[in-house]
Amino acid sequence: MAEPAIGVAGAFLRDALDGLTRDPKTLPGKYLWDDTGSDLFDRICAHPDYYPTKREMTLLPGVAAEVGAIIGAGASVIEFGAGASRKIRTLLDALEAPEAYVALDIAGDYLEAAIARLAPDYPSVAMTPVRADYSKPIRLPAGLAGPNVLGFFPGTSIGNFTPREATAFLARARDTLARETQGRSRFLVGADPTRDPGRLRRAYGESGGLMAALHLNLLARLNRELGADFDRDNFHHEARLAEDPFRVEAHLVARKAATYRLGGQAIAFAAGESIRTDTSHKYAPEAFQALAGSVGWTAERLWLDPEGGFSLHLLSG
Repeated sequence: MAEPAIGVAGAFLRDALDGLTRDPKTLPGKYLWDDTGSDLFDRICAHPDYYPTKREMTLLPGVAAEVGAIIGAGASVIEFGAGASRKIRTLLDALEAPEAYVALDIAGDYLEAAIARLAPDYPSVAMTPVRADYSKPIRLPAGLAGPNVLGFFPGTSIGNFTPREATAFLARARDTLARETQGRSRFLVGADPTRDPGRLRRAYGESGGLMAALHLNLLARLNRELGADFDRDNFHHEARLAEDPFRVEAHLVARKAATYRLGGQAIAFAAGESIRTDTSHKYAPEAFQALAGSVGWTAERLWLDPEGGFSLHLLSG
């Protein structure tokens, strides 16, 4: 379940101070997703540089039809990180008489607005938005979903976890879905196997300046919600490729030395020092399936985009 509303600001401050007082400095990527960040990411997904969403949406309609045939009638779908709840339309349209849709996301107001837009088009589907941080254990309220449950984790969000964190998430998701089904469950998960440096730098470093705006919005949140005094103009956004494991890292880099205040503490930056604000690990299909298999999932089906820019995995367990 989500943290109580009274604890949200306290958790944000605790996590921000923990990351910004480390060497190297970090901020948890989950805090990118306030209403402004969610809206910016929607715009990123429509930009020509950002390939993952386009490749996924090319693949998803055919996959959804096949998943619908496997899952059968009367399914409930639990989506982790629902955001604007756009991709779910393709899946709901392909399922036979789906009964329920449970949407989990950390940006509560944005999520509720998305469900309000979606619900009128699916009057026979019971829809429930749940504000929750899926990077932590989640226990859904009883009765939200029936016994025929499909988990859904689209996009490249699995890559935002380190391999160890991804393994822990997959184990938690299996527990969450198993509690709903009291037996076998299935999970449709997206992953990105891309390794082309040019393609990655365009997608994660450019995207018409929208990617920079998304990450700089984190500093705006610190100022607005936690009373910090960061000068956003002193930072620029960089996408960096790293190995072992292969990943793209987002950094906010200080142009000049400066000291800022957050929660009564001084946060000093040297010129050129950065804050890592997010990471996107890139998983070849066999590597992702090995992660899932290590916590009890079985790789039931794999669909790979013909251009190699996206993969979808149906797991059972």
